[in-house]
Amino acid sequence: MAIAAAAVVVPLGVLFFISGLFVNLIQAVFFVIVRPFSKNTYRRINRWVAELLWLELVWIIDWWAGVKIEVFADAETLRSMGNEHALLICNHRSDIDWLVGWVLAQRSGCLGSTLAVMKKSSKFLPVIGWSMWFSEYLFLERSWAKDENTLKSGLQRLKDFPQPFWVALFVEGTRFTQAKLLAAQEYATSTGLPVPRNVLIPRTKGFVTAVSHMRSFVPAIYDATVSIPKTSPPPTMLRLFKGKPSVVHVHLKRHLMKDLPENDDAVAQWCKDTFVEKDKLLDKHIAEDTFSDLPQQNIGRPLKSLVVVTCWGCMLILGIIKFLQRSMLLSSWKGIVISLVGLGGITFLMHILIQFSQSERSTPAKVSPGRQKNVGSPSNSTDDKRQ
Repeated sequence: MAIAAAAVVVPLGVLFFISGLFVNLIQAVFFVIVRPFSKNTYRRINRWVAELLWLELVWIIDWWAGVKIEVFADAETLRSMGNEHALLICNHRSDIDWLVGWVLAQRSGCLGSTLAVMKKSSKFLPVIGWSMWFSEYLFLERSWAKDENTLKSGLQRLKDFPQPFWVALFVEGTRFTQAKLLAAQEYATSTGLPVPRNVLIPRTKGFVTAVSHMRSFVPAIYDATVSIPKTSPPPTMLRLFKGKPSVVHVHLKRHLMKDLPENDDAVAQWCKDTFVEKDKLLDKHIAEDTFSDLPQQNIGRPLKSLVVVTCWGCMLILGIIKFLQRSMLLSSWKGIVISLVGLGGITFLMHILIQFSQSERSTPAKVSPGRQKNVGSPSNSTDDKRQ
């Protein structure tokens, strides 16, 4: 990480990790003293607690970097968001797709009850991964033999969730890169499938499992298509921390769960057909630099994240001042070394977070599409975060 970037990233990292550890502590306390007696009471409390952390990342998009998220959807879809349980599927195009989802969830009033299917290593990320674990994110190893029961039981536990929630599932199984697109094209050519140009071939086992286990209590699927206009640089975590803006276009289409076929094979085909249509939609976006089939909706930029971060910042500054006054930490070489080691640790953690989000460093799922007739393994993000 360059020195200039570190000068910006480190203060934000200090704010995020210290406030995040405080949030983790609160989550842990309620997990121990409330959840054993009332799971739903714990879930209601955790929703608000987790949101205090997630809003810091929403603030980075909305107020620090000024990323503009333009949503194209019909009015009915917009009215339904946040008022019902939903399964969210999306192409995994950029490094911050999971954050875009959080922004949409925040606008819909369900940020604290938004979940995702993530790879198992995500839960070990300090602060953010721990908070996801307390919030019942689903963590998989990307091996269907190991993950099938984990996914089924995790989805079934959501049946009595007390507030509207979203479960994000990136069915491509990995983030889009040109190398992965080439591999998908070669596989499609060899098997007679439609050759993709802008998406990867979906891995449908996780999607079929989600539909079969959530059909009875989740009324809708939100089909999101993310694209970056040609005039905008692709957004990355490092660009966000540096305060550099981008533009993200999101096409949203709502499908009723009851309209999906009953047969598992037909559900898998529905998912594949959806991604074929998504590919065509992205072709059109590339040509027109917009999604012209649906009206653009104004999702605004609420003050809530700004207020929360301002409060966190004030408490942190006051706490540091009081701590330094009482401890005299910087009055000795030992104290200075301890402080520098602490800042170095935070810098290292932020570096890991940034690298973790980069699509170039993501790897495809362990089971390649060509090894099974029913293409698919559960997806992940970093998130869904969201690999």
